[in-house]
Amino acid sequence: MSKIVVAFDLYGTLLSTESIAKELASHFGQDKASSIAAVWRKYQLEYTWRLNSMRQYEDFSDVTRKSLLHALAEHGVSLSDEDTQKLMTAYDHLSTFPDVNPALKRLEGNPNIECVVFSNGTKTMVSNSVNKSEDLNSSVFKDVVTVDFVRSYKPAPEVYKFLAQKVDRVGQEDKIWLVSGNPFDVVGARACGLQAAWVDRAGNGWQDQLGLGPTVVVKSLEEVADTVEKHAGKNS
Repeated sequence: MSKIVVAFDLYGTLLSTESIAKELASHFGQDKASSIAAVWRKYQLEYTWRLNSMRQYEDFSDVTRKSLLHALAEHGVSLSDEDTQKLMTAYDHLSTFPDVNPALKRLEGNPNIECVVFSNGTKTMVSNSVNKSEDLNSSVFKDVVTVDFVRSYKPAPEVYKFLAQKVDRVGQEDKIWLVSGNPFDVVGARACGLQAAWVDRAGNGWQDQLGLGPTVVVKSLEEVADTVEKHAGKNS
């Protein structure tokens, strides 16, 4: 039987952006930094969806920089080019959530499971984040799959189809598990026939009203290991 592929979203699922919030706080104080960080993330995603709708593409590092400038302008503040670049560089040194490495270690030990990273980031940006993170156990990942080859962003169907091609599961999409903390990513994957585990660390429950919901909702990545191992056991 073919292995089950587990495709992990990177930013906000494996890696925490807390260090970026700290960098912002050094300039603007904690309260304003938290607001800027939230608006930055909002526009980072909104820009990718706008680009998809316009059938245009700019790489994720450019989208990330532009959405930061948008968030700063909305708050009536600005940063020098040097300080802006420091924030961008922080993406290369993000720390993991506490539940990440124990879950990855368990999945690495299962011969029926193959793990990959699956991200909106560019190949360079994601490779830097994975390889330069001080505490991410990256040895479990067999590949890094990014959207820059397709030149579209999640949740466009062609992105998930590209993932299926890269992991040799075309026609067996139900043997791919997306693991993501982003509801739009989960809905996009489910629309293309993938299984999906939504990581609900905040414990707020599934609220999205579009499309299919996740196959499972988990509060910790260690629950993902349990779920996928059971699935692998049934299909081995």
